[in-house]
Amino acid sequence: MQGITPKHIVAVSAFVTNEKNEVLLTRVQWRLDTWEMPGGQAEEGEGLDAAVSREVFEETGVTIEPVGVTGVYYNTTKQILSVVFRAKFIGGEIIVPPEEIKEARFIKLTEENIGEFITRPNMKSRTLDAMNSSQFVPYETWEVNPYNIITRLC
Repeated sequence: MQGITPKHIVAVSAFVTNEKNEVLLTRVQWRLDTWEMPGGQAEEGEGLDAAVSREVFEETGVTIEPVGVTGVYYNTTKQILSVVFRAKFIGGEIIVPPEEIKEARFIKLTEENIGEFITRPNMKSRTLDAMNSSQFVPYETWEVNPYNIITRLC
């Protein structure tokens, strides 16, 4: 496969809880069989922490602050690299764009009831990892020439 430039999509999502320890989940119009953490694709040149904040706001109307990375996942079928953040709920009322999101709400999610909401195994494993993570993977956003760190989360 020499000479072929690989094409990958980088996606982000956030595990966000409110003051009642409920998890923010969405049902996307084209995946109505499952709930999932809000998120989407990073745009070219966009830091992943900025992308997840933007995507969560666009899908739910909720403002968040990313605090750390809980996992990195790769879909070989669609060449999608997914980075999951734990994020702090800052504020906002849930408002969804109906062309993309069917529903968004905070749900009391536990290991016992997760299968009632998240039916896809790839979405379930990353949500459980985020739910049970006590440590984060360091994350940095840089620009170079000159070198300038924009964000560091750990």
